[in-house]
Amino acid sequence: MIEQSVSPRQRRAAERREARAARHQRIEPTASRTERIEVEIDEGDPLLVYLRAAPGPVEIGALPDYSPAVGRMREQGVRIVVPLVTSSELVGVLALGERLSERPYSRNDHRLLDSLARYAAPALRLGQLMRAQEQQARERERIEQELHIAQLIQQQFLPAALPELGGWHVAAFYRPARTVGGDFYDLIELADGRVMVVAGDVTDKGVPAALVMASTHALLRSTAGVETAPGSVLRRVNELLIPQIPAGMFVTCLVLVIDTETGRTQYANAGHNLPYLRRDGAVVQLEARGMPLGLLPGSTYDEHETVIELGDLVLLYSDGITEQHDTEGAMFGFERTAALVSEARSGDDLVDRAVDALARFAVGVEQEDDITLVTLHRGRSRGDVVAFELPSETGNEREAMQRVRELLDGALPPERLDTLCTAVSETVMNAIEHGNRGEPSLAVRIVVRRTVEEVSVEVADFGRGLQQRTELPDLERKLAGLQTPRGWGLFLIEQLVDRVVERVDGERHIVRLVMRVDEHPDITPTERTTP
Repeated sequence: MIEQSVSPRQRRAAERREARAARHQRIEPTASRTERIEVEIDEGDPLLVYLRAAPGPVEIGALPDYSPAVGRMREQGVRIVVPLVTSSELVGVLALGERLSERPYSRNDHRLLDSLARYAAPALRLGQLMRAQEQQARERERIEQELHIAQLIQQQFLPAALPELGGWHVAAFYRPARTVGGDFYDLIELADGRVMVVAGDVTDKGVPAALVMASTHALLRSTAGVETAPGSVLRRVNELLIPQIPAGMFVTCLVLVIDTETGRTQYANAGHNLPYLRRDGAVVQLEARGMPLGLLPGSTYDEHETVIELGDLVLLYSDGITEQHDTEGAMFGFERTAALVSEARSGDDLVDRAVDALARFAVGVEQEDDITLVTLHRGRSRGDVVAFELPSETGNEREAMQRVRELLDGALPPERLDTLCTAVSETVMNAIEHGNRGEPSLAVRIVVRRTVEEVSVEVADFGRGLQQRTELPDLERKLAGLQTPRGWGLFLIEQLVDRVVERVDGERHIVRLVMRVDEHPDITPTERTTP
């Protein structure tokens, strides 16, 4: 055996190496000694107040004993707590257990943790805000999706298309104050050949009103299958609705039953706005009163009768138009509404005028309530309303022009009919290219109406927006690059016909072209109705 002598210096160096190795082995993190500490702190815990004012890391022994969270921390082995404060707001708490070296936290440790907190707190707050925004965005998306679905469901309760009654023109307009609303209308063909016309308004707005609307509408439909007298319909619906309707809500409703052959009309009213009837220029209200639906069990409803004669115009409406305020707090009111009825040339014209007048009256003011308009115009001839649809394919504007020419043959002087057909072609082409963007599955709907006073052609697409007008077309400015051709088509259309009415109704963008039957029309300026 060979022995090697070791100097004292070498021996001390070896001892130091062994000591370092031992220390390294002792502090090496292991799964058993590294654990995540989670302590829930209630909002009312006094610890939060204490930490918000703390100057930095706090030893567990300095924390308030009366805090429930402190007890839970001690049970989990917490030794030091670091408050994360930014902009005087406590955004989080860092709780640390015993050091792996089992030594107490030093002043240097405190300073290091304090520096860490100064950087970590703003980053943590930013992360919290980003997560909150993401959550809010997801919640908004969920709510918007639910409201969209509710809107689609509600639209199913409104007539997809108005019935074509021989000798009668029916027009309607509906716009909720919110995504969904409580107004409704319906036209129900009865077994005996008569037609039941219904207009209603649920108190309140939004989803609660829409739910009550759906229930009321279903009850009216089912009742119309067994009852035909308007008073009996309202009485039965009231009894069925009372157990279902939430407290504090009720429904106003007007029911008319019309014999389209004779014009004989029976009607009853459950608290709804009185309808207007125009005859030979004079406007009157059809008087009928009764308790709103859903309030009082055993309510009865008086029935009244009138005859809607040739040329008569009837307006059913909700209080969303009469009770709309302007910027000064004045209401649109009944006088303005009656004046619109007096001035209108037809039911379609009345709807256009009413929506436009309301938009101009309440400019800068939010819509306060749902708006519903239903017009009944008994024409002087039959078969004067025709509707058809064409796919959104280039070339179908010529098909539309030809069909309109055939439908209105003899209704206008030849040169005025030619002018109208040119305007129809341009309008349909705009609907195909810009409204429906050339998507064949999206049809362009064309409705041709004819009265003794005027003819109109309505073109509807899914553009959902009013066309933008430019300044008056100027060829020289265009050639100089100072003016685009955008809006020139609409300008041309406006020069060809007596009146253009443009509006958005639900999912449809509608352009109505109007020509007076007489050769020297009293031209009304172009109207635009904002959604």
